[in-house]
Amino acid sequence: MGLYRLTIQQTNGQAGLSVKWPVIYKGVDPDSVSFVPLQWDSPLTLREILKQHPKGKEFAFIQEHEPVHPLLTDSQGFILSYPPIINSNDLGAVQVGDNEIFVELTGTDMPSLALAASIAACDLADNGFSIEPVEIEYEYDTPFGKNVVFPYYFQEPVFCSLSRIERYLGEKLNADECVQALTRMGVRAEKANDKERGQEIAAGEGVRAYPPEYRNDFLHAADVMEDVMVGRSLGSFKPERPSDSTIGRLLPVTLFSRQVKELLIGMGYQEMIYNYLGSRKDLVENMRGKGERIIRIFNPMTENYEYVRDSVIASLMASESISGRSVYPHKIFEVGKIAYLNNAENYKSTTRQFVGFLHAGTDANFNTAAGELQTLFYYLSREYDVEESSDPRFIPGRAAAIVYDGKSIGVFGELHPEVLENWGVTVPCTAAEIDLDALL
Repeated sequence: MGLYRLTIQQTNGQAGLSVKWPVIYKGVDPDSVSFVPLQWDSPLTLREILKQHPKGKEFAFIQEHEPVHPLLTDSQGFILSYPPIINSNDLGAVQVGDNEIFVELTGTDMPSLALAASIAACDLADNGFSIEPVEIEYEYDTPFGKNVVFPYYFQEPVFCSLSRIERYLGEKLNADECVQALTRMGVRAEKANDKERGQEIAAGEGVRAYPPEYRNDFLHAADVMEDVMVGRSLGSFKPERPSDSTIGRLLPVTLFSRQVKELLIGMGYQEMIYNYLGSRKDLVENMRGKGERIIRIFNPMTENYEYVRDSVIASLMASESISGRSVYPHKIFEVGKIAYLNNAENYKSTTRQFVGFLHAGTDANFNTAAGELQTLFYYLSREYDVEESSDPRFIPGRAAAIVYDGKSIGVFGELHPEVLENWGVTVPCTAAEIDLDALL
């Protein structure tokens, strides 16, 4: 846990309570401790919060399977919060009129936590607060050691060559101009002779940038170039008429995808559009998967967008889960990208264009799904075969793999009752997904 002490403590202006130091972060039995959470008027145990409170139910998956739950109290035992679920309604509440604030951050990844603490502290400093160093003594090793003084600056400097800046921006800039542009962006920089990270070429003239405490997005020399461009201002670059003559046209997969969309709309399906990122709970756990091939984002901003989807069906189920009050049957589809881990590829992942469609209603069964799949392939002028599938998302014996040109390119069938229960869907559902790239 990293703490910033902003020269003051928190006082609740409404109740007159204040934090009594030291603050204690500990693990407790979720059935043994109770308090009044925010926006609630009676005490609940930690386990009851996960089952009854709206925020507790939303984030229950983080804690519900753990035997010990975290709790933050002051030295007198008053509860500040049940991280990361919710604050208490008295000492942990921020009220109009409060003029003293205690900022606490907890997490499992030390660099991300230190960055979040720096962002919060810098934001408060911009509003008139002062930042004082706080030393944390850990009983275990961390990426920064056992004794860490916060704020802790851990960003590494990034060198960018002038040749790259000229190549990307189209104008020759000297090192002084680049340093001035970076300074306008709040980035400390200096002239240097070095070679870029990961480059084997000889060292050359350029600039070395030191990312501010609140930024951790300088991953490559190109990121330095981008800040040079913005700091210099886009309006300072002389417009240049394009010298290449090209003819724009749609990709074959785009034209084919449009054909598939028109057919499914003609079959009574409604098109949906989804985000390609999601949570592990939605993309893996709710679909009875193991997540063996799913791609995880290294530095996600939120757990809701931490993974890249490897299937369209999970996205369709997310819509169906909130459509219980609409008249049945529900027939929806999406044509979009999926991605999955693949060590055979240069970038260790594969991206494909897929179509997925879902039918929810009392008449949804394997036979209706097979009939609609046959209709789609007939109008696409494609022949296909089916094989038995053991896909865990579907009921055993009521699912089949779609085989085209000797390769499995998709699956269809009746979704497993556990999948329906995980999503809160109360009617039978059939679903199918097909690799459109494989059909070209």
